[in-house]
Amino acid sequence: MEALQSAGDVLFILLGAIMVLAMHAGFAFLEVGTVRKKNQVNALVKIMVDFSMSTIAYFFIGYSIAYGVDFFQGAEALSGKNGYDLVKFFFLLTFAAAIPAIVSGGIAERAKFNPQLAATFALVGFVYPFYEGIVWNGNFGIQELIETSFGAPFHDFAGSVVVHAMGGWIALAAVVLLGARIGRYSKDGRLHAFPPSNIPFLALGAWILTVGWFGFNVMSAQAIEGITGLVAVNSLMAMVGGTLAALLAGRNDPGFVHNGPLAGLVAVCAGSDLMHPLGALVTGLIAGGLFVWAFTLTQNRWKIDDVLGVWPLHGLCGAWGGIAAGIFGAVSLGGVGGVTLMAQVAGTLLGVTVALIGGIVVYGGLKAFAGIRLNAEDEYMGADLAIHKISSTPTGSAAGDD
Repeated sequence: MEALQSAGDVLFILLGAIMVLAMHAGFAFLEVGTVRKKNQVNALVKIMVDFSMSTIAYFFIGYSIAYGVDFFQGAEALSGKNGYDLVKFFFLLTFAAAIPAIVSGGIAERAKFNPQLAATFALVGFVYPFYEGIVWNGNFGIQELIETSFGAPFHDFAGSVVVHAMGGWIALAAVVLLGARIGRYSKDGRLHAFPPSNIPFLALGAWILTVGWFGFNVMSAQAIEGITGLVAVNSLMAMVGGTLAALLAGRNDPGFVHNGPLAGLVAVCAGSDLMHPLGALVTGLIAGGLFVWAFTLTQNRWKIDDVLGVWPLHGLCGAWGGIAAGIFGAVSLGGVGGVTLMAQVAGTLLGVTVALIGGIVVYGGLKAFAGIRLNAEDEYMGADLAIHKISSTPTGSAAGDD
């Protein structure tokens, strides 16, 4: 029976890893559909290569920093418990690789390729696992300090803060250091619209992410005995809430509509195992509205050219999710309990701080020593031709697509 349970856990977490791996196709197509046509090939290549670079960084460095585990031993030893430790690494790798995938959408259309790969290695090898280990492995005694100070440890079941807020706030630093795309704002500060190149691809990316998210959240239990339908239904309700709020706040704009479910799902990750479904619905509703409001604010008034709106979507909605777990996870609001609002605020602020500092150090260092932005000619030509020497449609030139 023990061997059967072990094999079942391996299969369970392996399926979760595969579902989250599939989400990276969602990141790719969401970016492909949003960027201009002359940058579509670059979007696809970045996500694939960033995942590969993330695997190397996390296998050799990041996983050991987070969990104190390495794989420098014989294959026979690694195959113990049906290889559970290996598939757990695979599952958590797909989370870690989401960091550069999130950043990719913010810095699209004007970032150099090789410096971004270097940034991916640094972020997944060092910055992300530092905070991941604090929250999910109790490193440095910080969780004990939060529990002593605020009555409970910081709770983030599936990564609202550990994954999404981290990725979003790192992206904010990168986007600001890069600056806006050429022609995005006129000399008098007016916004020049760069409409999405392909709404069907954008929608496809959103759907792939939405479906895969149920593996992201439910299988964060990491063992069959920990699985609960509460996580699944809470994810569903937050997804629906985010969609409807984005529909209303975004006035039927398809870009907002298809990012709405993602906003809700980002926000519910942290407390999906604690909330009542009605609390999850409210969490999603607030997240959907927050995304539309913050995206409009950053693009129109603050002149922050975050192409896919990854800071509003992942950074702000992820931070909201960390705090929401402390609100709707409370027994008084129908939750399971075991959390406090102040513990959630403290853990969320720590994640935001680590992400901002890490993003500034990594991208600021690369900007100083290697440069992180395409030159004006290459940016006008488009990353597809400038970097990859081919356009998304072989007949016709991507350079003419402004």
